[in-house]
Amino acid sequence: MTASRSPVVPVAVLLLLVCGAPWTHGRRSDVRIITDGNWKELLEGEWMIEFYAPWCPACQNLQPEWESFAEWGEDLEVNVAKVDVTEQPGLSGRFIITALPTIYHCKDGEFRRYQGPRTKKDFINFVSEKEWKSIEPVSSWFGPGSVLMSSMSALFQLSMWIRTCHNYFIEDLGLPVWGSYTVFALATLLSGLLLGLCMIFVADCLFPSKRRRAQPYPSNNCINTEQDVYRGSIHSIQQEPLTCRERNVSTGYLRDNLKVDGCNIYIIEKP
Repeated sequence: MTASRSPVVPVAVLLLLVCGAPWTHGRRSDVRIITDGNWKELLEGEWMIEFYAPWCPACQNLQPEWESFAEWGEDLEVNVAKVDVTEQPGLSGRFIITALPTIYHCKDGEFRRYQGPRTKKDFINFVSEKEWKSIEPVSSWFGPGSVLMSSMSALFQLSMWIRTCHNYFIEDLGLPVWGSYTVFALATLLSGLLLGLCMIFVADCLFPSKRRRAQPYPSNNCINTEQDVYRGSIHSIQQEPLTCRERNVSTGYLRDNLKVDGCNIYIIEKP
């Protein structure tokens, strides 16, 4: 009669496999994920940030090296992070990402672009030997926290929102492509009209236009014809600066033209 096997051994093996699986195959990554909501954490401490896209072959080749480098982050006192530009278009515009993968080093808010070899050893030496000090930091005008880059981030987010709306119109509502373009054209015209009216209103409030008064008609008391008047006989007229002085060559008379109360008065002096 054969002895029956104890069920303790299979159960122990099963528990070992279940408990050991996360440590062998599902180890938690040391790489931190940066989004539009937490990117300001980069302004404190030391960071190495990778910008990548899942469809990029070069990014896929870099991932093992980047994960291995992240395991040294605690020893090097550096935070290792990555940004998926397909999910975070605002950060793509904020950091002016034009090639993939792109790696930045950040130390207390100063950003420098890493352009060296992309191996674990080179990443470690770049941080441990402070090779980043030889790289010129990004200008404050083009820093991710500047007004210019914040506006660029908003534009990238707007473009992604427009693409999402376009796909919604075509796929969910069943509109043709030209119908979607028509909706966006009308929205652009309407927004431009409203923006123009707002700008005119603000300009009119800040710089009101000066309204000119209408010129009064000359009174009947004005002298409208040329008169021979000697200077000695006009003491009662308050003379303004002369506007014109002419001399007749044949007679030698000197004629002064002045305005008094909107009327032209000619004063002729005999030589």
